[in-house]
Parts: sequence; C-alpha cells; structure tokens
Amino acid sequence: MMTLILLSVLIGLCFGLYRLGQRGLSLSMRVLYGLLGGAIFGLLLNFNSAVLGESLEAFLNWTRLVGVGYVSLLKMIIMPLILVSMIAAVIKLDAISALGRIGGLVLLVLLGTTAIAALIGAFIAVSFGLTAEGLIEGERELARADILLSRQIEMRDWALPDLLLSFLPTNIFLDLTGARPTSIIAVALFGILLGVAGLQLRAQHAALGAQVLSAITVIQEWVMALVRLVIQLTPYGVLALMIKVSASADGDDILNLFNFILASYTAIFLMFVVHGLILLGVGLSPKVFYSKVWPALTFAFSSRSSAATIPLNVEVQTKALGNDPSIANLSATFGASIGQNGCAGIYPAMLAVMIAPTVGIDPMSLSFLVPLILITTVSSFGIAGVGGGATFAALVVLPAMGLPITLVALLISIEPLIDMARTALNVNGSMVAGTVTQRLLGLRQASDDSEQAPV
Repeated sequence: MMTLILLSVLIGLCFGLYRLGQRGLSLSMRVLYGLLGGAIFGLLLNFNSAVLGESLEAFLNWTRLVGVGYVSLLKMIIMPLILVSMIAAVIKLDAISALGRIGGLVLLVLLGTTAIAALIGAFIAVSFGLTAEGLIEGERELARADILLSRQIEMRDWALPDLLLSFLPTNIFLDLTGARPTSIIAVALFGILLGVAGLQLRAQHAALGAQVLSAITVIQEWVMALVRLVIQLTPYGVLALMIKVSASADGDDILNLFNFILASYTAIFLMFVVHGLILLGVGLSPKVFYSKVWPALTFAFSSRSSAATIPLNVEVQTKALGNDPSIANLSATFGASIGQNGCAGIYPAMLAVMIAPTVGIDPMSLSFLVPLILITTVSSFGIAGVGGGATFAALVVLPAMGLPITLVALLISIEPLIDMARTALNVNGSMVAGTVTQRLLGLRQASDDSEQAPV
C-alpha cells in the first residue's frame, strides 16, 4: 500500500513537470525543478527509511525504471549521433586543414584545463590537510581494494603507445556497441575518416559528392530529431535519478569523510571559476554561458555520465551557445574521453597528494608536483566517460607515481556524491573547449548573447 502511495507522488511530480512544459516553461527550468523536487523527496524518504522498510526499496526500483530507462535511451543514441555527426561535421568543411585547426584547439583547451585542474586538486588537498592516514578499512572497502588490485595488475604494462593504439577502430561494429573504454573515440575517428573521404569525393566527383552531402544531411536531421525527442524527457529522468541518489545516501559515511567531500567540492567550484575566467578571456560572459548550459550540467550531475550527456551537450552548444556543429560535436565527443577536468584531473591529483606523505614524500615538492601534473594530463586520454571513470584515472596515475591504490577503495562510500559534481565539471570543460574554439576560429559568427534564449 505504501509503495502505491509513493508511486502516486512520483506520478504527481512527473505530471507537474509536464504541466510546466505545457505552460511554456523552458527546459532548463523544468530540469531545475526536477532536480530540486527529486532531491527533497529523496531526502524525506531517506529520513523515514526505517519506517518505510521494504516499501522504500520497491519504490526505488520503480524510480530506477524511469531514471535508468532515460539514461538507457540516451546511451542508445550516443553512437549513431557521434558517427553521423562526425561524418557531417567533416564533410561540410571547406578543407581538411579546417578539421586540424578545430581538433587541435579543442584538445589544447581540454588538456590545458586538465593540467590546471590537477594543480588545483593538489593544492586544495594540502590546504585542507587531507591525508590517507587513519582511514579505517571496512568489509566493503577491503572487497573493493581486492578488485582494484586485480585491475592494477592488468594495467601494469600500461604504455602511452598502447593507449593511442586503442583509439584506432579495428572493428567498427564492435565499437558501435561501446564494448571498449575507448569506443567513443574510435567511432569518432571512424566518422572523421569517412568525412575526409567524403571531402575528397566532393573534390574529385562533384555530382557524387553532392549526393553524399545531401544524404548525410538528411540522416543527420533524422538522428537529431530523435535526439530532441529523447532530450525532452530530461526533467523526468533527472527527477527519478535524484530521488534514487538522495534516498540511498549513507549519512554516516558522508559525515565520516565530510572533509574530503568539502575539499573536493571546493576544488570543483574553483575549476568552474577558472572556466569562467577562460570564457571572459574570449569575450563571453560566464553568467550568460552558465545560464545556457544549465540543462547539460544538471543531467551530467544526476546521471554521473559524461558519455550519456553527449547528445544534450551537442544540443546546448549548437542551439543555445551558437557553436558550429563541427566544433560542438568534436568537443562533446573528445571531452567524454579526453581531458576530463573532474575525473581525470582533480580526483587523481588529490589522492596522490593524500597518499604521498604516508610513503615519505613531500607532495608540494617540485620533484613530485611537476610529474604528477604531467602524468595526470597525459593519462586523461581515454578515460571512459561513464560512472567510475575517476577510479580508472586513479588506477593509471597512482601506480605511475609509485603510490599504492588502497585509498581509491576506501572512498567507495562517498564516491557517488562527489562523482556527480565531477561529471558536471567534465561536461562543462568540453563545452568551454567548444566555445573557446568557436570564438577563436569563428567558423560561423556566434549569435549575439542578448538574442540567445536559454534552452
């Protein structure tokens, strides 16, 4: 009976979001209301979990149907969107040289901001006095440590050439299933190669090239229509995801490691400020920017998946920010697996600084700090844009610095809470990279800020 009552509340909240849409409220505001409504309702359920008992678990299974179902729909369209968008973005360029300029600048911004994020993470860890000493290993943490140790052994012979080779598509059908951590980059490269072939066809056979261009334009519009259809479900997906997160949070674990949580959010906030300063440097108001990218950040926060946010990322960049589609697609795709400021920048750097004193290393010495930033930046290539990507980054950085990986397992209890903000920062970094590239290269004149309405 109680489960039915809770389901009625969920249906009522969803209907309320639907009515707000019918009244013309923007998607970004509906997403915000979904986020707040889900967080508040979830906390109320958390506080009364003892009373609700099994009814709460049954209800959360239904919220999982809505939340995870929405994420599944987004994942469904990721690979088709990347493939078609990459082909279209390249084939519509005037020359291959334009592709090199776009991709090079996007990667430069992504990697540059990751280096800054690693530096901020290191200094924040020291400023807050974070250390790995005194953390107690429970059963969950020990079990997690065993798994991580086995993964570290598998990655013992990790080398940069091997990583770069993993980016190349050897079986495009396998990569379209997302079977590898670097599948997104592989599909993007395959799309780019097809686009380059299309450019050459346009130059050598104008009639055939025109037919190919027309066909890919139709397919792209078809895929984008599907993307817009799924994105309209974002407020409901965010609502359900936040109910699940808030209702399942472990208050004791959060209080025990509150200092690490506070330090992590401080570092993430400072990196958002850095992004704002970069935007100011290219003549865009951070206030205007953040008001327009809010839907993408909100979904990234609640879903903890940079990859799943790619469709919304592209939509926001092209529709709200006025970025050229080729720039938006490259930055969103590369940003899901390269140069993730939160997961591949801040997190592994903080862990390294926390562990260093326990093995007799001064974390603020240049002999430690400089290699840490370089290794963190380089290792950000290929970090999977899904929940757990930060763990993968730490498994690369810590062994490379000669540090143990146990701390990664000890933080399992609060990982989801911090990962939400890290993912939002990752996505924001990719949108900043796209916007900076747009402003510097100016492939298409961006619309005036005052005329752009938030999504």
